Amino acid sequence: MITKEEYINLIKNEYPSCYQEIIENMMKKRSNAFRINTLLSSKDQVLSSLDKLNIKYHKVDISDFSYLVDSSNQELMNLDLFKEGKIYLQSISSQIPPLALDLDKNMDILDMCAAPGGKTSEIAQIVANSSNVMACEENKIRCEKLKYNLSHLGCKNINVMLTDARKLDSFFRFDSILLDAPCSGSGTINIDNNKDLSYFSLLLVKNSAKTQKALLKKAIEILKPGSSMVYSTCSILKEENEEVVKTVLNKNVVLEDININIDEACLLESSLDKVLTIKPSTNYEGFFIAKIKKLR
Repeated sequence: MITKEEYINLIKNEYPSCYQEIIENMMKKRSNAFRINTLLSSKDQVLSSLDKLNIKYHKVDISDFSYLVDSSNQELMNLDLFKEGKIYLQSISSQIPPLALDLDKNMDILDMCAAPGGKTSEIAQIVANSSNVMACEENKIRCEKLKYNLSHLGCKNINVMLTDARKLDSFFRFDSILLDAPCSGSGTINIDNNKDLSYFSLLLVKNSAKTQKALLKKAIEILKPGSSMVYSTCSILKEENEEVVKTVLNKNVVLEDININIDEACLLESSLDKVLTIKPSTNYEGFFIAKIKKLR
């Protein structure tokens, strides 16, 4: 476990020029968000239902289906829209990695760490169930939750595998890969919440980075030449982000621009060009996103 003071010093060392703003934001309550699930409904139908219920929402420019909402998550979970899978509760930052992928119909797509299924179902939504998706999860309980969520949200052509993605056979090849890697969660912590701090430790960061490097190495191995993948975490620590990505970069593996409509003021500085490090705020969880292309 780490103390509040120790955590503040950690962020200060990472972002000396703006750590005070980050810390202040980490003390604030974050807005709730949802994604309209166009596999089961339409934007007009969902928004019309919310209007009738007098639920206030605000569109976010990253996509046509991303919204912030004034209601609590529990209030949203009580709605028929949620129970019927027409909306999915998902933070705005978490919705960005699938949007950064180069997705199209008739692709072979891999989600390496898929549970509970928010990003996997978003991928299925973006391609309108027209591509083959392999979704990996090594924990049996989380894997069952993944299967339930994907079925509930109307996702098809998804092969859920109870496996550690690091152990995937080398003969696999994918057109697109999402690696939303397990991490310390440093970008999601409320530093006034002792429970949040109790889950965080420097050992967790170190162990996470080791796992992340192995997963990313496997992803590059099984990514088709000429294709791109996305690496993401809900951490803002360079040890889990830039330093992990740097281990695979070479003449054959390069970073690509991420074409997401997000205000520069929402981003933190990075030691790598083209990546996004999203600043914790009331609207965004702290998140890191890198788009990586394998040239040959």
